[in-house]
Amino acid sequence: MKNNIVTRGGATESKELALHYMQTLVDVARESFLILDAKLRVVSANPIFYEIFKVSPSQTINILLYELGNGQWNIPELKKLLEKILPEKKEVKGYEVTHKFETIGEKTIQLNAKQIDSVQLIILAMEDITPRKALEGKLAEYTKGLEAKIEERTEELAAKIKDLESINKSMVGRELKMVELKKEIEKLKKKNA
Repeated sequence: MKNNIVTRGGATESKELALHYMQTLVDVARESFLILDAKLRVVSANPIFYEIFKVSPSQTINILLYELGNGQWNIPELKKLLEKILPEKKEVKGYEVTHKFETIGEKTIQLNAKQIDSVQLIILAMEDITPRKALEGKLAEYTKGLEAKIEERTEELAAKIKDLESINKSMVGRELKMVELKKEIEKLKKKNA
């Protein structure tokens, strides 16, 4: 039996079949996904995208990406990714963008994109890493605080060690003096005896 793409014939059916498979996969994903055409119009979005970005399909489908949400997706870093980097590399992973969205506030989003030339589509995966970035910031701040405390305690310990060394030196000196004095006393006792 021949492949469905071949027997059905035509690039349009091939593109529809590819879109169907991509849509099926992104619908079950935990990340936000957009499927874009070659002109960067939204062909499809998954339910997570609508939930996270507080938009509806009517506000998204067939809209130019940069016009989504009253132009709030007109982000220079995103443009650079889709118009400069992606056409050269065909795939981009872990590209971070921080942007303040009208409805959901400032978010840091990690973008992964893949250009599928055979069907002239782009898959754009978006993971909201804002909580992770906030946690990393708090962790860095906490680490900095711990390092300062360690430095402070190290200085305190160094000062105490110096004091102990001084005391020890003084005590050893006294002990040696005592030994000398005992020897003197013994000599005097022998002399007077």
